[in-house]
Amino acid sequence: MPIYEYECSLCHFHFDRRQRFDEEPITTCPKCQGKARRVLHSIPVIFKGSGFYTTDNRKGNPTEKGEGKKV
Repeated sequence: MPIYEYECSLCHFHFDRRQRFDEEPITTCPKCQGKARRVLHSIPVIFKGSGFYTTDNRKGNPTEKGEGKKV
């Protein structure tokens, strides 16, 4: 189950709740009973390794493998 972060719009209190995907989001602050909203964070994408895009989904040079045209 994921952990969601919430913030109150009145007192700016941050709190976390462990919820299922199909549960409704929390709408009230547990501290002041104000309106709470779910805080969304961007997730970084990290590409590691040299030549990530050149080695994936690419056929090798046919002459290197000996599959080229023979004269």
